[in-house]
Amino acid sequence: MKKSTERQLFQYAWLFRKRIFIGLVCLIIAVALELTGPFIAKRLIDQHIIGIENQWHQVETKDEHTVTYRGDIYIRSDRKKESDEILQTRTILQVGRNYYITEEQVPVAGSRQWENGVLTIETSDQTYAVGADKLELQELYRFFLPEMKSIYWLLSLYVGLLLIASVFQFSHTFLLQKSSNRIIRRMRDDLFAHIQTLPMQFFVDQPAGKVVARVTNDTESIRELYVKVLATFVTSFFYMGGIYIALLLLDWKLALLSLLLIPILLVWMKLFKGYAGRYNEVVRSTVSDMNGNINEAIQGMSIIQSFRQEKQTSADFESLNARHFTYQRKLIRLNALTSFNLVNVLRNLAFVAFIWYFGAGSIGPEGIVTAGVLYAFVDYLNRLFQPVTDLVNQLPQLEEARVAAGRVFEILNEGGEPVDDTPIERYKGNIHFDQVTFAYEKGNEVLKDLSFKVNSGETAAFVGHTGSGKSSIMNLLFRFYDPQQGTIRINGKKTSEWSRQQVRSHMGIVLQDPFIFSGTILSNVTMNDQRISREMAIQALKAVGADHFVEKLPGKYDEPVHEKGDTLSMGERQLISFARALAFDPAILILDEATANIDTETEQLIQKALEVLKEGRTTLVIAHRLSTIQQADQIFVLNHGTIMEQGTHQQLIHSKGEYYRMYQMQQGAVGIEAV
Repeated sequence: MKKSTERQLFQYAWLFRKRIFIGLVCLIIAVALELTGPFIAKRLIDQHIIGIENQWHQVETKDEHTVTYRGDIYIRSDRKKESDEILQTRTILQVGRNYYITEEQVPVAGSRQWENGVLTIETSDQTYAVGADKLELQELYRFFLPEMKSIYWLLSLYVGLLLIASVFQFSHTFLLQKSSNRIIRRMRDDLFAHIQTLPMQFFVDQPAGKVVARVTNDTESIRELYVKVLATFVTSFFYMGGIYIALLLLDWKLALLSLLLIPILLVWMKLFKGYAGRYNEVVRSTVSDMNGNINEAIQGMSIIQSFRQEKQTSADFESLNARHFTYQRKLIRLNALTSFNLVNVLRNLAFVAFIWYFGAGSIGPEGIVTAGVLYAFVDYLNRLFQPVTDLVNQLPQLEEARVAAGRVFEILNEGGEPVDDTPIERYKGNIHFDQVTFAYEKGNEVLKDLSFKVNSGETAAFVGHTGSGKSSIMNLLFRFYDPQQGTIRINGKKTSEWSRQQVRSHMGIVLQDPFIFSGTILSNVTMNDQRISREMAIQALKAVGADHFVEKLPGKYDEPVHEKGDTLSMGERQLISFARALAFDPAILILDEATANIDTETEQLIQKALEVLKEGRTTLVIAHRLSTIQQADQIFVLNHGTIMEQGTHQQLIHSKGEYYRMYQMQQGAVGIEAV
């Protein structure tokens, strides 16, 4: 059953669950510590700043909570001990920006007005009119003095909690980002390793640029998902959860009202996913097409310039680039709609609801909330919209990463072939194709009921017109593909009973256009295989005659070479590929048009190298140039996937069949009878 993209992303995260779990615990602690701020501020405001608006009792005994006012000792009513004897009660109230003290005991709730020494307090039950004196700044400061210690302590506590929260915040960020980078490293390793197990048909159907884009661009988008997007989402959800808990503790009705934000966000995320998902699918696909186009253009730049196709090539690229631009613009419009507009609308609606809730509830002479509660609510509402903003701003990146992940997992879900590098005993190289039928595409057979044998140490050549099946025989022998019918045996054992790696472990191949990797002359011979020593590689190069040009290079055997070896001639590249095959000492050697692109002078050197290379090995040669295979032990003439002639060079010439006609065309009729 096919797994969803989200599930596969979760499975990769689950591999590093321990570190992620510790990071989330640090996050919870950091969020909890940060969200204590408004509660501390609420207590500081209500208890220690505006708390002096209260009844003050005159007492005889001084302590840390008492205040001296005009020679008498006073203590706030909520600080009074049961043992204190009350001599007189006064009340302090604020009107505007000034504070007033009256000798009467009046309620602190209600609307107030002071005029000409008379303080009027209006409550829902009655109206009080009492004489009151304005407190001078120095007198007012005395009433705050007992609270200063608590104010300093609360501020210090808040700063301390913030410092501790910053440590946990750092730990959370560090652990999650470290885990994210490890996840993406693991994913890239898995992806690249899996690509190497995919059958050859996959690479026939998929341009190299598109595969490269998935390994690089798409995995980079997924890295952003783990490093930034998921970290933001997790942080925001925890932060919002903490804020809702705090709001419930302050006022459950307002908390429930604020919960309306959640379904709005979920609906919007669903809508955004639908549109952005479609747009991102086109964008990511177009990026892959652009990579493929660029890769193809760079690989074939010499042909493009030779045939003056620069304008057409540019037009093809511009068409892809225009499509990419169009859908990126659609994404930008969608993002612009969400990034600020949505959040601002929700923020404004929330504050309208907040003002309506508190404003309507506090109309009248008596309020229902304290200044500290109001401050805490405003603070929490402001904090609530920061994670909402973060969530909405990360939606584009989330959808881009989700689409990229789908493309990566599409390759990972491709059926790969098992890898088994268990060493097998070196086989001698007896090859037997027994009634082999093979087709790359169903119904289009390229080999039809093919049977032949090649004994150990023999050289067998395969000739025929283009499409006759020569290369397909080599593809089957190497197990790049498996036949639909028939069996292939090496030393009497079916190749299907070995893994593909085991079959190839004692084979070597030299191609018509040898591939040279970035590195050095030596690294191209050893292929960085620990089993091939430096001495073995140098000996192989000397054996095939490559030392005659390598010794002239500035770096000699350590001379750097670039991809495809463009600084080397075709003959030099071919000699390096011969040395590579010789160093690995294969039992079966395949030469695929190895001398097709070599000039006549270089061919003599190549032929000498070939004699060294073929010695003691079973050699299969694909050749168009018939002059290079005259010494072969067997020559198979192929026609549309069947063997129409078989024999030595002399036998085939004297039979005057298809091989004779091919040889006659290449050499000319003059003197052919004397051969």
